[in-house]
Amino acid sequence: MRDAPSVVALVARAAGSDEDAWQELVDRYAPLVWSICVRYQLSSADIEDVGQTVWRGLVEQLGGLREPATLAGWLAATTQRECVRVLRARRKYEVSGTDPDAGGLPLEADPAIIEEDVYMAERNALLRAAFAELSEDGRRLITLLISDPPLSYAEISDILGVPPESIGPMRQRCLDRLRGSPYLRRLTDADFSATRVTTARGEPHGH
Repeated sequence: MRDAPSVVALVARAAGSDEDAWQELVDRYAPLVWSICVRYQLSSADIEDVGQTVWRGLVEQLGGLREPATLAGWLAATTQRECVRVLRARRKYEVSGTDPDAGGLPLEADPAIIEEDVYMAERNALLRAAFAELSEDGRRLITLLISDPPLSYAEISDILGVPPESIGPMRQRCLDRLRGSPYLRRLTDADFSATRVTTARGEPHGH
């Protein structure tokens, strides 16, 4: 997102050979790359190939990104083009420009689809950042509360080693902390939605 200083800072640190920053970028946006590959119904081997190509390309472009905050859009557009490359390399497409084995997905980057991919990636990143603000016990509790199949308070009590009657108050404190998180407030910020189109369109911003 154009107004996301955290992304700009991460890109700057990663471009300066900060391995922690690079890993944080990968952790943040790997689900975006993976989801696009899955939509194109690529095999596991092809997904790995696309992922390696995308991240290798980012390493080469990292220091020259004109708008670092639009990194998610760059990754989405690049991943989609790489998926198309793989499909074409396998000669699984028709003259009409669509691939029957990929559910009729267009073999050109679709700005509308990229826009939604970017929005979901940034949304999930904000959710993860808010979740990370909780204490370790709080993160464990929320994880257990949303487990599938659901666990009873008694089961959660045994796992955490706390009295069952304390689960409710602990849960409430965690929810209050999440509601007060600046990251979650961004999800309801009009500026967040307003940047969806501008962050997802265009060619990669590099040399």
